[in-house]
Amino acid sequence: MYKTFAKLILKNEKICRIIKSYDIICSVPIHRKRKNDRGYNQSELIAKEVAKNIKEIKYVKLLKKIVNNKRQSMLKREERKQNVKNVYEIQNKQIIEDKKIILFDDIYTTGNTVDECSKILKENKAKEILVLTLAR
Repeated sequence: MYKTFAKLILKNEKICRIIKSYDIICSVPIHRKRKNDRGYNQSELIAKEVAKNIKEIKYVKLLKKIVNNKRQSMLKREERKQNVKNVYEIQNKQIIEDKKIILFDDIYTTGNTVDECSKILKENKAKEILVLTLAR
């Protein structure tokens, strides 16, 4: 299924031109327990597939989810911002500085998850961050 979603992105010439102007694509991580239960992180698979097909950008795992918090979909809008505070940490810090980064997440609802991840990337001196999603 992830390849189908990646193809939707790759078929759009405008999006592909934009992606090619960035250095790195990363995905919003899920906690290792959730990944073990589910068997995969859909956002990661899609982002990797996009990078595999667009040679100008590489996939790098930049973030790690260190807290197995409640699922955002189970919370009210006003609870979601607090739920994602301090649940992510940076990985590969040395390669972030001055890089243009695409942060991929499959679904954008309130934006709290990508806001928190973007904040961490910016604190670690990312030059620019673009959020790319499949659905809103």
